Amino acid sequence: MAFTDRKNLREGFTTGSCAAAAALASALRQRDSRTPRNVKISTPAGRELTLEIVELPYPVCGVIKDAGDDPDATNGMLVTASVEIGAADGPVTFRAGDGVGTVTRPGLKVPPGEPAINPVPRAMIETALRTVIGSRSAVVTVSIPGGEEKARHTFNPRLGIEGGLSVLGTTGIVRPYNIDSVYESFTLELNTFAAAGLKTVGLTFGSTGEAAMRKAWNIAGPCIMHTGNYVGYVLDEALRLGFQRVLLCGHPGKLLKVAAGTFDTYNRTGDGRREALCTQAALAGCPRETIRRLYDSSTTEVAMQVMREEQLDFLWPVLAEVTAQRVRARMFGDLEAEAAFIDNQGAVLGCSAGAAGFAEELRHAT
Repeated sequence: MAFTDRKNLREGFTTGSCAAAAALASALRQRDSRTPRNVKISTPAGRELTLEIVELPYPVCGVIKDAGDDPDATNGMLVTASVEIGAADGPVTFRAGDGVGTVTRPGLKVPPGEPAINPVPRAMIETALRTVIGSRSAVVTVSIPGGEEKARHTFNPRLGIEGGLSVLGTTGIVRPYNIDSVYESFTLELNTFAAAGLKTVGLTFGSTGEAAMRKAWNIAGPCIMHTGNYVGYVLDEALRLGFQRVLLCGHPGKLLKVAAGTFDTYNRTGDGRREALCTQAALAGCPRETIRRLYDSSTTEVAMQVMREEQLDFLWPVLAEVTAQRVRARMFGDLEAEAAFIDNQGAVLGCSAGAAGFAEELRHAT
């Protein structure tokens, strides 16, 4: 089952949705002594999906991934699940089957030793299973045949995920990527802000960043927009449409790229996170060993942990000022800019000198 958006691009469903549907089908197969042809699952995006089930050796069931019109690397792959239902009440736990990776390093969304099945897919699987097994325990083995080979062409090996792919997805839905429609949506949203008389706009990378930004600065009104990976385009449009000030906030995993001068933050287009962080650490006189620890960090979360251990939190305001200066320089001083590093819980790690003032403007903008 797929959806069509207003640009006639089909939406698909994530590997997490596939795994949840396959697990539900496995449980239903054991309860009803037959394999369902399709099952319905609820997604975090608020949509209900009806997915077709592939019958495999008992009690394994599968779903073929359909990414719609998105060039997803796992499109067309079979995602399977086998559920071992316990006799007593207990938790739902997970195993990595064929083609699903195992986490070997700290800093990811699940701890080392666990299958690379992210928290949202885990929650989707458990929610689906509870409708059949109630409070009983279960062990869910998720497999993606061919996933180990496919994973060699992803960032999983660099992140310390060994043996296969990750089971991902935060909404359950794969939204097709069309750069022209993405740009158009940015311009339309900025136009609505301009029409409301705003001269200051808040920018962040996505929904998680927006929630954190609103919590950090107590901002309620419609004055914050998502840039996705395209910070540079949104800045250019903001200037063209007459905005005077921007407050750019985000998690270090994205915002450090801007500190390095990268204004398209797609992971295959540009990076510079380590370089930006290590440069400021070196300029602050940090020992070579500390800088090496930062540079060798497999993820930004690991680097953030190193900063806490080495008592380097004083670098966040410095990096925020560097980020703001990068934006101002790119806009040749025609757009005032401030920046803040914020974690996913809404805590401000560090901000540039004028960030709080810009946030105050946004609080009272609407």
